[in-house]
Amino acid sequence: MSPAWRLLAALPLPVLHALAWLAGMLVFPWSRRARDVTDNLRQAGLDRPEVVRRARVGIARMLFESLAVWLRPFPEAMALVREVRGWEHVEAARAAGRGIVVLEPHLGNWELGGLYLGQFIPVTFLYRPARQPGLAALMRRGRERGGVRLATPDMRGVRAMLQALKRGEGVGVLPDQVASKGDGVWAPFFGRPAYTPTLAFRLLQSTGAVPLILFCERLPWGRGFRLHVVPAPAFAADPATAARQLNACLEDLIRCHPDQYLWTYRRYKRPSGAPPPGEAS
Repeated sequence: MSPAWRLLAALPLPVLHALAWLAGMLVFPWSRRARDVTDNLRQAGLDRPEVVRRARVGIARMLFESLAVWLRPFPEAMALVREVRGWEHVEAARAAGRGIVVLEPHLGNWELGGLYLGQFIPVTFLYRPARQPGLAALMRRGRERGGVRLATPDMRGVRAMLQALKRGEGVGVLPDQVASKGDGVWAPFFGRPAYTPTLAFRLLQSTGAVPLILFCERLPWGRGFRLHVVPAPAFAADPATAARQLNACLEDLIRCHPDQYLWTYRRYKRPSGAPPPGEAS
């Protein structure tokens, strides 16, 4: 593991954010992914110059923050969460003996949110390793702490999630990730068809679990994070309708925090073998 990563992880959060500001302003605009930010913000109707600039800085901050979340001692990493809103929804699901399907979009710092929840309830997240062995090992060590378990994105992993929900535990899904072939439906996301995963809907229908949206809002001036727990809508039985409901809900959250979304993610790509998008409405 690079000593520079450990050094960055140990820096106070305001210093990390200042360094990320420099990277976002001076380095990121020249990267090959900078255009993705502008294009995706334009698709969402949010491509004002100030929002574009802040979104680029926000992505750099998320990368720098992740080192602190992964490499700091667990109690220190969890102390970055300064405030929690909506925790009563977690407590209500637990009191009813129901499992929780955690829908955690690429908003704010999603690395921190799942770990924070895992302190209080066992949570199983699907995990696709990074291609670089060193980064994959770092991410696994950083993510699999507290009560968080990682499962492979295959049928074995799905079975592990089903078993966790039947025990009244939690499972975590990235709802704005591009689904694999056969595991998604086309649904509008900011007015353009996006191949949306349906795993969460299948898990909910099979187990009667409670769907909750979770995200860690980045507070200004390096003051830490505010964890939000938001009830998800009552999803329709039809996967295409449920995907439209979910994406509309995510759009509302992203519009409230457009500078904290991962606009570099190629949300609109067509997975190999997936059918072409039909009419999304």
